[in-house]
Amino acid sequence: MIVTIDGPAGTGKSTVARILASRLGFEFLNTGAMYRAVAYVCLQRDIDPSDSEAVGNVPSDLEIQFVNNCLFLNGRDVTEAIRNQEVTQAASLVAANGKVRQRLVNLQRDVARGTNLVTEGRDQGTVVFPTAECKFYLTASPEERARRRQRELQEKGDFVSLDELLVQQELRDQRDETRACSPLKPAADAAVIDTTAMTLEEVARHLESIIRPRLTC
Repeated sequence: MIVTIDGPAGTGKSTVARILASRLGFEFLNTGAMYRAVAYVCLQRDIDPSDSEAVGNVPSDLEIQFVNNCLFLNGRDVTEAIRNQEVTQAASLVAANGKVRQRLVNLQRDVARGTNLVTEGRDQGTVVFPTAECKFYLTASPEERARRRQRELQEKGDFVSLDELLVQQELRDQRDETRACSPLKPAADAAVIDTTAMTLEEVARHLESIIRPRLTC
């Protein structure tokens, strides 16, 4: 079985997907981290994230692997390195690149072959796994999403004002929703869940209650 969880940043996709995968005994795939990894390499190589030709060539020599919920890039653990603000901003530009998306979509499908999987991202239910058995799309108010991101950054010792995060978030949403390749939107058959007033544990329990009956079908 494949379970897809899509939605914009700050809705709890990654955490909820990780919880579900653990409880169901499924593999977990964090596709957002894959795009962050490409963005990280672009920055390391001084490649402008808006240079579509140069960015499109980056994934060809990258080995991206997940081991125990950590992302390894060419054998190096970059799990924390890809979570800073600079990478976050670059990732949405990189994710709009058609060549990058095609390369990573192929990798994502390879990971899913022959396994039970919970995967999260922005196009998992619409493009990557259109025939997935369970599809979810998480939403939350812009303010709550920004607050969650602010708390995440503060835990790492970084402070960014809520107003600044809201502006960055709006720009990222606009890029994700209007890009020509795999725009962010709910799959027609996805269950849409508003997580604004829910803890991530509550979201995970709710999704699990929907998935489990389908495991016995």
